[in-house]
Amino acid sequence: MEHQKTIRWGFIGCGEATEKKMLPAFSELPNAKVVAVMSRRAERASAFAERHDIPHWYTDAQNLVTDPNVDAIYIATPPSTHATFAIMALNAQKAVYVEKPLATHYADCLRINRVAASQHTPCFVAYYRRYLPYFQRVKALIEEGAIGKVLSAQIRFSVPPRDLDYNSRNLPWRLQPDIAGGGYFYDLAPHQLDYLQQLFGPIVEVQGYKANLRQLYSTEDSVSAAFRFANGIPASGTWCFVAHESAKEDRILLIGDKGQLSFSVFTYLPIHLQNEAGEQHIVVENPQHVQVPLLKNIMDHLNGSGICTCDSVSATPTNWAIDRILGKF
Repeated sequence: MEHQKTIRWGFIGCGEATEKKMLPAFSELPNAKVVAVMSRRAERASAFAERHDIPHWYTDAQNLVTDPNVDAIYIATPPSTHATFAIMALNAQKAVYVEKPLATHYADCLRINRVAASQHTPCFVAYYRRYLPYFQRVKALIEEGAIGKVLSAQIRFSVPPRDLDYNSRNLPWRLQPDIAGGGYFYDLAPHQLDYLQQLFGPIVEVQGYKANLRQLYSTEDSVSAAFRFANGIPASGTWCFVAHESAKEDRILLIGDKGQLSFSVFTYLPIHLQNEAGEQHIVVENPQHVQVPLLKNIMDHLNGSGICTCDSVSATPTNWAIDRILGKF
């Protein structure tokens, strides 16, 4: 195997998700090393660095991105800061890996893309489901013609409110539009829409309707949309984040001229295939740390031994779609 150089990473944001999900994923990559971390709170940054034997910590993102010991930046802050930190890092000619969605506004995605292009520096986005075995199997079944020509796609997602959703004085940041870009729709729907666009091309037409029916918080709690992909396939989606427990659902249904295929996006339920050969429930195991396949692809890209297409340009159509659905422009 060709020797790959070590890529030294700096983390902007050191919350629970970074500690429990991303650090274990990075630890599986022999040529990745986390050398710096940043939080606005000195006590959090220093404690995080000490717990994980990270040599440098900062309270100012500018100091981290200009650290000569750092080659690439992982951004794990809420979406309202993604554009600022991504552009800061790109202007320092540091490769970026940012959590999804890319930004809170489509226009900010375009800004990130322009800076990445002008600096000839890549910006990758955490749409890691593209690379997971579960979703690769779905893609293979479609390409093999298991349901023939795909004629339509339907997203159905509903969950009950979480306990925190009832605390109007201390709502989670995902329900604060100025921080998250919207509500739970802005946080969860991007994974579904991004994956479908990998299958069928970008969404080129979309019409959305939003409502706040339970009035637990200020942002939307129910969303419906109709859209069309570049290849002509029509699709629809419904999302409800205040449903009864009995109505919980996480399902995408693809209807073809020779059968149908359904799968989940967040629960990884067995893939359900129905066609002239009968009915199958296909179980596909994903790795323990789900971001590892994408991170490996990014590391290959940074080492010049591969190309990672999960970048800010490919992520931007999803922001266009969710902003259109919510009527942002």
